[in-house]
Amino acid sequence: MSSFQIWVDADACPVAIKEILFRVADRTETPVTLIANQMLRTPPSRWIKAIQVPRGFDVADKRIAQEAQAGDLVITADIPLAAEVIANGATVIDPRGELLSKANIEERLTMRNFMDGLRSSGVDTGGPPALSNSDRQAFANQLDRLLAKLKR
Repeated sequence: MSSFQIWVDADACPVAIKEILFRVADRTETPVTLIANQMLRTPPSRWIKAIQVPRGFDVADKRIAQEAQAGDLVITADIPLAAEVIANGATVIDPRGELLSKANIEERLTMRNFMDGLRSSGVDTGGPPALSNSDRQAFANQLDRLLAKLKR
């Protein structure tokens, strides 16, 4: 059994990414826990579980930050959550396969706060593009690399 766990910020995680994680959980016998404020469907597996938290601002993020340990892997596109769990020693990848680390999280936080300021002043900044096949592949490749590293 793994000495680490994968935590998934599941409210906004694309279905295609969850499906990759479900396959990886069973193939590598790695515990995967999805946390969301809505009911989640997961395949029957001893390696996969879902936790539903109450609705509310950042309730799922707070639960992940509370649960994730040093050495765990967190899947999230939420930059403040990523910063918090990285500070506590977890590894983070976003659903597009980008590794977020101590080396790049401050820059990502600054950009997020800048864009947030633009949006709150009425500027339409648009949203992220739809998840592409190359994004899915980048995620799967990064996940495989990290699992190989974490399992050592």
